[in-house]
Parts: sequence; structure tokens; C-alpha cells
Amino acid sequence: MHEELENFERNHVWDFVEPSPNCCPIGTNWVFKNKQGENGMVVMNKARLVAQGFYQKEGIDYEETFAPTARLKAIRVLFGSSECNSKRLHVKSAFLNGFIEEEVYVRQPPGFESARFPNRVYKLKKALYGLKQAPRAWYARLKSFLLKYGFVMCSVDKTLFLLSHGGDTLIVQIYVDNIIFGGSSHALVSSFAEQMSREFEMSLMGELQFFLGLQIKQGIEGTFVHQAKYTRDILKKFNKGNSKPITTPMSTNTVLDADEDVETVDQKEFRGMIGSLLYLTATRPDIQFVVCLCACYQASPRTSHRQAVKRIFRYLKFTPELGLWYSSSSSLSLRGFSDADHAGCRIDLKSTSGTCQLLGTSLVSWSSRKQASVALFTTEAEYVAAASCCSQLLWMKATLSDFGLRFGKIPLLVDSTCAISVAKNPVLHSRTKHIDVRFHFLRDHYEKGDIDLVHVGDVLTIHSLRGRLRANGPASLLFGCDE
Repeated sequence: MHEELENFERNHVWDFVEPSPNCCPIGTNWVFKNKQGENGMVVMNKARLVAQGFYQKEGIDYEETFAPTARLKAIRVLFGSSECNSKRLHVKSAFLNGFIEEEVYVRQPPGFESARFPNRVYKLKKALYGLKQAPRAWYARLKSFLLKYGFVMCSVDKTLFLLSHGGDTLIVQIYVDNIIFGGSSHALVSSFAEQMSREFEMSLMGELQFFLGLQIKQGIEGTFVHQAKYTRDILKKFNKGNSKPITTPMSTNTVLDADEDVETVDQKEFRGMIGSLLYLTATRPDIQFVVCLCACYQASPRTSHRQAVKRIFRYLKFTPELGLWYSSSSSLSLRGFSDADHAGCRIDLKSTSGTCQLLGTSLVSWSSRKQASVALFTTEAEYVAAASCCSQLLWMKATLSDFGLRFGKIPLLVDSTCAISVAKNPVLHSRTKHIDVRFHFLRDHYEKGDIDLVHVGDVLTIHSLRGRLRANGPASLLFGCDE
């Protein structure tokens, strides 16, 4: 607590003043946390003074609160592109040093009230944690510093900054008060770290190993990202540590519905389990579908729904250390896959879209989401799923262009020839006239040459022929491998 207050004094966060007649000071509280490393050991005991921002009034204590924050998809793209360019990533944790424009007063910290001036308050010059404008103020100051330092803000992701120096590149990704950075030159990375430490109150955490519950292992051959510690924590939290392991997260013949004739279960516990599992999908695409399926029943969970969630925990018990691998030898290619069922939901008969996007051999983005409208035909469900995958591919293409990676036509692999025909032939007929106009942008981008729609069976055939050619020579394509 003393160290926290010393940081405030050193950074000139506030002034100790007499309250004005119209002053409405905000209360403060101490928040204590034992910060753990990836092995579960306590690495730091933290005491943080937090402002009670819920007492703030809009237009008086704050104006705007929105601040850009990096998405986990963007961070995975950074992992994939960094491995392709052989960049080591580092992380710095910064104290929120953002300047605030509003006139905000806070009460004296509990336990540290002045005996001589008990009625005085602190007038803030910089943001405290808990203030509604704190993330925005910090982003504004950091952005100003980076632009002054010579960085260029990316056109798509406003939390991504790039610096080119000679033939070297430095990348900076902002996630609230954590900064991930890496570059092709060790001297450039060291210079940036020193400059940041001179400008801000920061703690250098070194090479990126543990970030937002993600465990990152960077090696010569690639980077492995997993959430083994988080998995063990949630198994312990929900008393599933002694459950019997199982090899699949869901049985193939399991069908969930509202099941209104069965008794309800504890909604708070069910929602807690779903929320914990949803964050685990950041590195576990193997449970994405079943977790999202169970999440549809949070409003009125039943015994069958809880049994399905328990099976997911049993699967996690069997596979606690699965994660994502980003190979350093991966090629710089971008492609996407899309698929959909038809009327898979038994309640509202809506279809479910499944998509994934790969940078080389590295999986960087995926989704399993129920469609917004009811599809009348399988073709329409597949077409809507392909449109969703196309939008994600275009975002990734624009983001990677800021890294200096250029792509031509991006292959989008679909297993429906009818959906491909609808996109390639802009003809209005009975099966397409009712499709929402917002999904027809897939057709527009195909005509522009941004994407190339390919049937997944054709690609599998090509890969099979290439494998036979490498293994048995050209004659195998004519007579078969056995001959």
C-alpha cells in the first residue's frame, strides 16, 4: 500500500487540496491480489488503490469512455505473423499514466487519512484504476507517444502500431495497460524498451510467457499457446478435479433442446461454468461448438444441460494441455473454411455456421455461431456461413497488409457446390430472392477478385494427387499406386 502511494507521488497523479463548495469527491478502495505465474506460484503481492467510478456522473466527471482494446483474434494473428517473420515477442505492464481533462476529486485513501487535514481531498491530474475514462486517457497518451516516436498506427486495428527503421520492423500491440512488442532487430527492441521506461512508470516483464491467462512458449521451431493453468483452475473452482476423464467433449448422438419438463438447476453456477469455458475457447477450438451450444440455455438451464457441461469438464480433465501451435516454418498463405448445418437448432430451426481461418498452417481465427435468420434451404445456410467467413478473411487480409504481407485471391473452401454457384452467378431466382442483401457482399468480393471460392473436395483431390506423385512418380497418376 505504501509502494502504491509512493508511485502516485512520483508520477504526480494528484494534488492535495481543500474541497471547493460544489466538490463531490469520489470514494476509493484498496484491492489486494496475489499475482501468480504460469506455474501457480505467487510472483507479486499487489495492493491497488481503485476509484469507485460508479459514483461518477456523465457530463460532470467524464465525457467519453470508449477506448480501443485488442481482440484475442488480433493477438493470435500477431503470434502467427511473428512466427512467419521470426520475431520474438516481449511484454511490458504499464501503470495507467493517462492525463484526464475533467475536474475529478477523490477522497483520501482508507487507512491513510491525514490527521492534520482530515477534510482535504485529492484533485486528480492523472487517471486512477476504476475511473470510467481511465482506459481512454491511457490510450490517448500512449498513442501520442508512439506517434511522436515514429510509429504508424494501422488502418484497421487501432491498437496496433508499426515502426520501420532501415530494413527492420518493430510491432507494438496494446491491450489496456499491457503492451506486447517485438521486432526483427534486438537493438531496436531494446531501444524501445528503454524509451518507454524513461517516459512511463513501467515494469518490464521480459519475454512473453504469461499473458491474460494464456501461457506462451516461444522456441526456435515455433510458438505454443495454451491455457493449462487456467484449465486446472476452473476444474478446481467447480469441483471437477476428481471427475473421470473422457475422450470427447460431446457424444455424437446428443441432442439438446429446451427440455422444459425436467427440473431447473442453479442458474448462477451454470452461467459461471459457461463463462469460464467461453474464455477457454481462446485457445481451444475443439470445444467451441459444444460450449456455444450449451450457452444457448443459460436463461433456463436444466439437468440435461448441466450434464452436457459436466462432460466438457471431464474432457478437459483428459486434455488439460491442448493448445495452438504456430510454426516458424509456416508459409505466408491465407485461407478459410466454412460449413453449416441446416435447421440444426431444435427450438427455432436456425442453422449453425462454422468457420475457421488459417495463416499458413497456423489456426488464428474460428467461430461456431447460430445464424440470425431461418434458412429455407441448405444452400442458403451454406451461403450465409461462407459470407461470414469471407468477412473475417477480409479483416485479416487488411490487418496483415499493415504487417507488409500482401495476398491476392484468398481461397475460401466450401463443401456446397450450390452455394458456390449462387456466389459466382449473380442471377436472381426463386432460391436466392429471399436471402438478405447483406450476405450478397460475398458475391461482390468474388467478382472483385478478393476471394476465390473453391469446393473443398477439389482441394482434397489435388492434395491426394500431389501426394501420390511425390511417393510413386508420374506413372501412379495413370495406373494407381499399387501398379
